[in-house]
Amino acid sequence: MLFVAQWKRGTPMANQQPRRPALRPESRQKQSAPLDTVHRLKITLREVRPPVWRRIEVDSSLTLAELAQLLTAAMGWDGYHLHQFEIAGAVYQRCDLFDDFPFGRRPLEESEHRLGDVLEHVGDKARWDYDFGDGWEHDIVVESIGEPDPSVDYPRCVKGRRACPPEDCGGSWGYANLLEAIADPNHDQHAELTEWLPVNFEPEHFDASEVTQAIQSPPIELW
Repeated sequence: MLFVAQWKRGTPMANQQPRRPALRPESRQKQSAPLDTVHRLKITLREVRPPVWRRIEVDSSLTLAELAQLLTAAMGWDGYHLHQFEIAGAVYQRCDLFDDFPFGRRPLEESEHRLGDVLEHVGDKARWDYDFGDGWEHDIVVESIGEPDPSVDYPRCVKGRRACPPEDCGGSWGYANLLEAIADPNHDQHAELTEWLPVNFEPEHFDASEVTQAIQSPPIELW
């Protein structure tokens, strides 16, 4: 039977006690100052078939907090779940949301570390986790680092495939079953889940210009 998780907004990581996020002064805005270097990143959602991925070009001086906002918009998530980065064995997240860290090692504060410092070389990799209930994991690979094109407004999306899964659909396993159900009118949950889906949801839809517009828009505040 298809499982679709009915997670509430802001579901916290197990054993952590989050506080409501406060606005941060470094919240991203459309780039206005000249850039020194640009990172081209490929972001691929793990364990989803057919693949869902994005290729974006961003300012190398972004903090990881700002990068998280871009990733949220680029993929198409709503941003109301917790997230974190894992890079070379270190974990980066919003430490201001938590009073204690019961697992022992305190994560690093994502707003204090910059993309160009933690992913310095072409081929460097990271993992970005979003929604610890559904367990969405994104592989990030640095494809290039170079000088910006003065004719281009950054950040931008240059390529990608397929729509982001709906929020709270049960992770990669739940999404696979969801796709099966909505594609088969004879499936016992076809009607129910077709009605549950966001309006105009189309799994194969992708438009790089729409993603660029999203990542250049004012950010939402993330958990």
